[in-house]
Amino acid sequence: MSLEITSTRNFPGNAPPNFTEYLSERPEMIPHDEKLKKAKTRKEITLMKTKLVKNIMASLVVACALVTMVAAERASGQGTQGGQLQGTWEMQITLTDCSGHVIRSFPSLIEFAAGGTVVESNAGTPQALKTPGEGVWSHATDHDYAFRFKFFTFNTSNVFTGWTIIAGETTVDKTGNANSGTATVKVYDPNGVLLVTLCAETAGTRFEL
Repeated sequence: MSLEITSTRNFPGNAPPNFTEYLSERPEMIPHDEKLKKAKTRKEITLMKTKLVKNIMASLVVACALVTMVAAERASGQGTQGGQLQGTWEMQITLTDCSGHVIRSFPSLIEFAAGGTVVESNAGTPQALKTPGEGVWSHATDHDYAFRFKFFTFNTSNVFTGWTIIAGETTVDKTGNANSGTATVKVYDPNGVLLVTLCAETAGTRFEL
């Protein structure tokens, strides 16, 4: 009687281990030096961004300061040369017919306020017959300034009779305590029709304590 073994069963547990089956499952290993390099790079990028933001903010602050300074200088009407017009002045106004013939002369008090506004009052017309003059002024160049103001007029019955607009230029001397110039005086009726154009010469000194 003979026994014939025709096959051998394949038991995986008895097979030698095959390590190639696990190569694709190995976790990625990053060298320690490479980790340090990446961390350093991220830190450097963060520092660069922070520095850039600080530089931009510093530039904006400087720009805003410059804009504020320029705006303040323009608003006050002050230049970098010559005397300053801002303040209150005692003026003497000589009114003419623009052909050299003097009509009359009278004192005036005029304030050139910071920000470029004008307030004027004069003794040429009773105050009951006119409102104070109000207007604007600005620095032109060096010692020279321009101004323009307006007041309303009334008759003795307190009836509105029109308005007057005075526009001119004046120059402040190097001391800053005297000025002189010329102006044009235009008189209108209540409907805005121009009645007459006169001329004026102005001269004054600073009103101080």
